[in-house]
Amino acid sequence: MENLNFIDPLLHGITPNPASKLSVKNLVCAGIGSMVVGAVLKKAGHNKTAAIVGGLALPLLASACYKHFEKSAKEKKASTESSGIEYNH
Repeated sequence: MENLNFIDPLLHGITPNPASKLSVKNLVCAGIGSMVVGAVLKKAGHNKTAAIVGGLALPLLASACYKHFEKSAKEKKASTESSGIEYNH
């Protein structure tokens, strides 16, 4: 029962988030890079490896899009949250 210490941080509200350290630019570069490396591997005849490396592109690019939209939504919310009332002109 003593090897359940990995649950403790979750109970105290501490969640590890290593992906938050990567910027949107880094994630986009990694996604495009994995597509290029996958294409080169496929041309070289390594189809299984190319599929694995190329398969990383979509999650990386999706994470970049999510971070970008989340960041822009926070900025928009902060700019309209001054009085709590939105005026439409």
